[in-house]
Amino acid sequence: MAGPDCILARMKIIGLSGTNGSGKDTVGHILADDYGYLFISVTDLLREEALKRGLEPARENLRLISAEWRREAGQLGVLVDKALAKFNAEKDSYKGLVLASLRNPGEADRVHELGGTVVWVDADPRVRYGRVQANARGRAAEDAKTFEQFQADEAAEMNRSGDAATLDMSAVKALCDIVVENGQGDIEALRARLSQLLNL
Repeated sequence: MAGPDCILARMKIIGLSGTNGSGKDTVGHILADDYGYLFISVTDLLREEALKRGLEPARENLRLISAEWRREAGQLGVLVDKALAKFNAEKDSYKGLVLASLRNPGEADRVHELGGTVVWVDADPRVRYGRVQANARGRAAEDAKTFEQFQADEAAEMNRSGDAATLDMSAVKALCDIVVENGQGDIEALRARLSQLLNL
């Protein structure tokens, strides 16, 4: 049976990482809408799992589930492979796969192993906090936080706890191939930057 690596001759893979509220989903939707990529949010996969378990989809719970999946699989890039499995079921309909949000360096390594590109998206913290508060999209329990709580969550995700299965976004950032600054809020300017940076 062909594994996920065998699909690479027919697709491209882009892994998105970056700070909370930086616009990773916006980038993913642009690549889906304008260039025919399948966009999968691995954070959404984690939210779905939290709800199945009767847990609030709070960031702390999502961190715990992602670490559990990495330990169970013995593979730090397990979330990438879960997204690849979804892509593989529909691959004939898409040019490639774009997935967000990579939060463990093993996920960035897995994208690179598959011949893909890892993109870091960022913006000023106050801008990002404003976006999160304005676009909670029904995730009030997850996103209704003070700026100080928002910063504390980010600090918890940026640095590894000592367990390789936990989040370490600083290490992911160090592995990124491209950095996209998305502080202007101009969607057309963002489209132009992506087209240039990713040679689309």
